[in-house]
Amino acid sequence: MRGPELQADSLTLSGRLARLANMITVNMHEAKTRLSELVKAVEERNETVVLCRGGHAVAEIRRRSRRRAVRNIAPDPQLHVEFSRDYRPDEPLTKDEWPASRR
Repeated sequence: MRGPELQADSLTLSGRLARLANMITVNMHEAKTRLSELVKAVEERNETVVLCRGGHAVAEIRRRSRRRAVRNIAPDPQLHVEFSRDYRPDEPLTKDEWPASRR
């Protein structure tokens, strides 16, 4: 079974090798001491920093993905429906209102 740090991005061998090429592994004490330098490596060289405790990977620092543009979800004016004043949504359908296949 693979470790959790490889499961998300391990679709292909080339993907795994590319990820390992841009990875820095440090223990917690070293990370606390060199945090500014590690964040700079993430920003400038697109490195991934893996934080370890007791020799086991526990966290990851990587470049934040860009957010998608907000989509325009305004309703289509052609789909606008107007209900009559006497419309009651809780009123049962008459036989004529049911589709022919459901009568």
